[in-house]
Amino acid sequence: MSEKTAIPAETPARSSGKGLAAGTLGLFGSTVIGLASTAPVYSLAATIGFVVLAVGAQAPIAMILAFIPMLLTAFAYRELNRAVPDCGTSFTWATKAFGPWVGWMGGWGLAVAGIVVLANLAQIGSKYLWLLTDNPDLYDNVPLVTATGVVFIAVMTFVSVRGLELGERLQNVLLGIQYLALALFVGIALWNVFAGTAPEGSTLPQADWFNPFAFTSLSGFTEAILLCLFIYWGWDTCLALNEETKDPKHTPGRAAVLSTVILVVTYVSVTVAAMAYAGLGTSGMGLGNENNAEDVFLALKEAIFGPFAWLLVIAVCVSAISSTQTTILPTARGTLAMATYKALPAAFGRVHPKFRTPRFATIFMSVVAIAFYIGMTLVSENILSDTILSLGLAIAFYYAITAYACVWYFKREIFTSARNFFFKGLFPLLGGLMLTAAFIKSAIDMYNPDYGYTVIWGIGGVFVVGVGALAVGVVLMVVWFFFPASKPFYRGESLNRDTAVMVPEDEPVLLRSVDGGLM
Repeated sequence: MSEKTAIPAETPARSSGKGLAAGTLGLFGSTVIGLASTAPVYSLAATIGFVVLAVGAQAPIAMILAFIPMLLTAFAYRELNRAVPDCGTSFTWATKAFGPWVGWMGGWGLAVAGIVVLANLAQIGSKYLWLLTDNPDLYDNVPLVTATGVVFIAVMTFVSVRGLELGERLQNVLLGIQYLALALFVGIALWNVFAGTAPEGSTLPQADWFNPFAFTSLSGFTEAILLCLFIYWGWDTCLALNEETKDPKHTPGRAAVLSTVILVVTYVSVTVAAMAYAGLGTSGMGLGNENNAEDVFLALKEAIFGPFAWLLVIAVCVSAISSTQTTILPTARGTLAMATYKALPAAFGRVHPKFRTPRFATIFMSVVAIAFYIGMTLVSENILSDTILSLGLAIAFYYAITAYACVWYFKREIFTSARNFFFKGLFPLLGGLMLTAAFIKSAIDMYNPDYGYTVIWGIGGVFVVGVGALAVGVVLMVVWFFFPASKPFYRGESLNRDTAVMVPEDEPVLLRSVDGGLM
């Protein structure tokens, strides 16, 4: 008669089919990373003002409506993850559903979005760090800000290579700082509004702010929705870590849905508090003042926090830095999966022998992001700003591909039960259609030379950057086609609907995950 001895918690996690460390994250850790990836404080600071300028008092309902395609797409991610818990996510699922060409572009959409946002997050984190000095010679010094941003990317790359354990512990602290600042912002703002001590122009929250039929401009509505899509983007990071998560078929999907729900509550609460406290006026602190649009928190920090205004500056800085690390994670794992299935050179499939992380892919994507950041800054800070405006196209692109992949992959199961009909069919389809409509309408608007900060070849620079980035993916995909090593992928041999999933086949023998969750 033998006894089974429990292996101590410090025993390293077993590696999965791609060499990643299995069983590292629990539900709490996955949700934290999903939330941190959206950079909630930075996203709100950079977005609320522009949403108010686009739709006025309907900003809160715009936040809610933009959440709908995110939630519907999250269901698609959840269902696909249950069937195919692969860190390649959109790439793997779209390839299984539609074949190698669509799958490759799905992977590229995620990669290009990650590269672009890394550059912008690094700049914001750096600028806000130097803003703490209250010395314009420092925070307006482009070489200094750029160099600091490069250091941020390098440090977070190091953290990412060292493994999810270190990264998750760091994210717990950084996300806690962000939510503390947001809770104080909402609490102090609403307390002053209801106590009658808010500045002139403040107003009590109105029910009409949540009226979906009160929008007066279709272009303003679509602009607001696209802006809101950007602030929700990032929750799918927890799906890209599925092979390193406890119960990979269920935990990542639950974390994705939970993350999106927490985000909508957070974003609507902060938007309502800001609108009520500052009002919608076009002067002073009013959110209708275009001078406040680029950073609402910067405009309100002194009035709400007084001598502790630095707390909000730190929160924005921490938010950007935090998201820098979590943005690296899905991009690296997506390219790792692509290399595993011969859609990229084999080097991208290298995994660190000790830390079980995609070392080459992580470092390579970070170097590309740094080069992009420095290049855009040297050309013009306006072009760098336009790259962030163009992100909505890449996001809508690969999210929509994933939503359609869910419907097609499960097409034989959709009508077998009511649950399958809604979660594998109707909801993903509606999410995909909404995202496609947002992509088309936004691309049309971005084509206008007046959209964004730059004009290239007589058309909007945002359109050129957004569509051009996706077009570069087409070129790279065709170039890779001519390499002998790519043939198994393009012939559908290395990855097709029937390909076995390269993930752990049994549970790792750990007592607890890094975040303390029971194994």
